[in-house]
Amino acid sequence: MPKHFHNFLTPISEFKLPSKFTFPFYYEPHPLCRIAAQEIQSYLKLQTDFDHNFGLNSSKKDLAFGKMFGVLVVQNQEKEVGYLSAVSGSLAKKNIHRKFVPPVYDILAKDSYYLKENSVLNNINTEIENLETNSEYLVLCAEAEAEIKKSILDIQQKLESVKAFKKDRHLRRIKAKSELSKEAYENFEKALGKESLEAKHFINNVKRYWQHILRPFNEKVSEFTAQIEQLKEKRKIKSAELQAYISMQYNFLNSKKEIKNLLDLFEETSIEQIPAGSGECAAPKLLQYAYLHDLKPIAMAEFWWGKSPKKEIRKHKQFYPACQGRCKPILKHMLVGLEVDPNPFLINPAIKKELEIIFEDEDLIVLCKPPELLSVPGIHIKDSVYTRIKKEVKDITGPIIVHRLDMATSGLLVLAKNKKAHKHLQNQFITKTIKKRYTAILDGLLLDERGSISLPLRVDLEDRPRQLVCHEHGKSAQTNWEIIKRKDGKTKIHFYPITGRTHQLRVHASHALGLNIPIVGDDLYGKKADRLYLHADSLSLLHPVHQQEMSFRKPAGFDWPK
Repeated sequence: MPKHFHNFLTPISEFKLPSKFTFPFYYEPHPLCRIAAQEIQSYLKLQTDFDHNFGLNSSKKDLAFGKMFGVLVVQNQEKEVGYLSAVSGSLAKKNIHRKFVPPVYDILAKDSYYLKENSVLNNINTEIENLETNSEYLVLCAEAEAEIKKSILDIQQKLESVKAFKKDRHLRRIKAKSELSKEAYENFEKALGKESLEAKHFINNVKRYWQHILRPFNEKVSEFTAQIEQLKEKRKIKSAELQAYISMQYNFLNSKKEIKNLLDLFEETSIEQIPAGSGECAAPKLLQYAYLHDLKPIAMAEFWWGKSPKKEIRKHKQFYPACQGRCKPILKHMLVGLEVDPNPFLINPAIKKELEIIFEDEDLIVLCKPPELLSVPGIHIKDSVYTRIKKEVKDITGPIIVHRLDMATSGLLVLAKNKKAHKHLQNQFITKTIKKRYTAILDGLLLDERGSISLPLRVDLEDRPRQLVCHEHGKSAQTNWEIIKRKDGKTKIHFYPITGRTHQLRVHASHALGLNIPIVGDDLYGKKADRLYLHADSLSLLHPVHQQEMSFRKPAGFDWPK
């Protein structure tokens, strides 16, 4: 029996095995995966095999961060059903653990090429840091900066003086033209031309003077910067060589025992650079171990354990799909030969759902979008508000779509029927004069009555369409909110978005720095339900032609979830 094959501690005879393997990018965990996850979670609570601060014990003061774990239900050659478990990345600075399958390639193995080359890179980093913090270098930089500021100020003052003289020459020229004879004026013009030329020479001399003054400073500073740039270039080349070597060591199997490495797999995509950590996630580790030991994959699930990262939204014990950026190219290969559940992203869930027109005239349309219908055509599904309106409404021109609702969100949308109306309505959104209100039900009790959230957002480049809270590169996102009702451990709330970022309300609700309670049915930032309990119920705007204020209401079509 393979070392990491775990027999279920819980009786499982009542559970039927799934007919197809889990589609890893969107799934509802099979009951056997839930049982396996519960057994691993019990182990994590009680284990003494390693020391890692998951952020669940307030007495621990070292850096806390959670980890993603995975379970893979498998069947051995004797038809016995058990499971494998894995952790994404390293754990407690080690890759080899008693309970979890090993990595596809162990970069942390003693005397490994990675550790040796990484040590070289660390030494280069130390050299760069020593040069950048060298006291002589810092003094030279400060002195050079001070002299540069002096030169800029002096040149600017001289230029202002020359500009004043130029203005004076212009006035003198006008006066002379009316007072002097033609011959005298020509001589006067020559004198003015000489003055102008002398002014240019003067400025050039000032600039040459400062170049002379600054040259010694620049030469001394460049002695350091040249060394720093040389080391950075060396680090860049060394790092690229190491990445290429490591990528070729990660060799992934599929059920047909076909092998491809990271370079092969990402070469088949449009991704220019292999994302850091590719191949280190739990899912590829689990499948690799199963194939190496002739275990048949049955079902798979991944869950988060511990404190959430600051940027992402990860809830303790919650199940999550495999990431798109790092795992999709790998799993596409590793799942070859397995019969996998259909990709739900290729199925249109809005086929029988209708648009409800609330208001229409010659310039605009206000409608209620049902949940699970796209606002604009997607990559795989073309059915959308845009395509339906384009087909159904005669003589409609221009971009049509002024704003969007998430596919899962229902509610009021305003559309423009011509370019002029579109421009006017779009300007109202840009200037934030359009008023919007959303009704949502949160999956927990919120104690405060009202408040504001300001958390900048950007897309997670390695796991689209998820959004991250990012104070460095994110776009400003602001939301006001107030509580309507609390019932059965849930909270009905009104959101008043000031900005309109992608997934803004969903992230602001779920993130630890926001309300820290996801919206019911949020399959990206919370838990899946019968629908996303988020609805755009109010919209106020100025008519693009008549300039009359118009307000629309469409109450949410959902009550309290069960």
